[in-house]
Amino acid sequence: MEKNTKKKYVIGVGISFENTVCAIVDLRGNVIAIDDFTTSDYPDIDDYVSKLSECIVSLAESYVGIEKIRSVGISAPSGNRLTGCITNSPNFPWKGVIPLEAMLRDRLGIAVALGNDAHSNALGEYIYGTAHGMKNFIVVTLGTGLGSCVFTNGFANLGQDGFAGEIGHTCIIADGRSCGCGKRGCLETYTAAKGIVMTAKEIMQETDEPSLMRQAEELTPRIIVDFCNQGDRLAIETFNRTGYLLGMGLANYASVLNPEAVILTGGITKAGKWLYDPTYKAFKEHIFPNMRDLVKLIVSDLDGHERVVLGASCMAWEVKEYSLFK
Repeated sequence: MEKNTKKKYVIGVGISFENTVCAIVDLRGNVIAIDDFTTSDYPDIDDYVSKLSECIVSLAESYVGIEKIRSVGISAPSGNRLTGCITNSPNFPWKGVIPLEAMLRDRLGIAVALGNDAHSNALGEYIYGTAHGMKNFIVVTLGTGLGSCVFTNGFANLGQDGFAGEIGHTCIIADGRSCGCGKRGCLETYTAAKGIVMTAKEIMQETDEPSLMRQAEELTPRIIVDFCNQGDRLAIETFNRTGYLLGMGLANYASVLNPEAVILTGGITKAGKWLYDPTYKAFKEHIFPNMRDLVKLIVSDLDGHERVVLGASCMAWEVKEYSLFK
């Protein structure tokens, strides 16, 4: 009888602009161990890759041994699954085309798969989360940026060159706010983290009405939510305007694709009803009428870190096994 030599663990890596999370995941999707470090501490890409390699090896050796790790999956904003590169990110300090998949593979000597964070989130939702059992759906990630991934007939549609799903860089306001991508009026500039804060500041400039937001040393979406919970009218108006534009953008998206559901993920969804209610209202108002009662708008109930590393681990299992040490 031939001995089963299949390696039973992968590493899932979730990179955000603030933090990098690494986790050991087994064949059944169990997270065995997890570690993290601050992404922004490493503005030089070579230093970052060194730190990421160190974190992966240390985590593996502490729990299962690096020789038992089959591969690594990386979820990153502006990541391209087809090229293995982070390409022209408007928010990372690493500019241009960063061949992170190849850089990490050369450091570790094992297979690496890199993909967009929205793609990774969608994989996590499809296999372990809210989209389980669905075939046609959209997963939208709201955070520092705004991205999405479309599943059609059970498969992710990455587009011809791997850039599909960039809903955050569709124009929602003609000649509107400047975006890091170089365009103006992008949906991301109104509905991602910086855009929400900018909306709050614009609202405060429009009126002399008192607001708790005026007293904040630094405004963030989380703080604005706290003020909403205290009944601050201008804070609530901030999310009303944000939700209106987000709902309109999602309705346009859904009207083209006719999915079963649009699933919202990411840190901004923690705003709860303050974001969801105006988003849902605008979504229903603007979607093609024949779809109005058919397309669901759902907020994911998967934990953010769990979704990211599980989605990244799915990419790791899919990539062809490779090792310098065989």
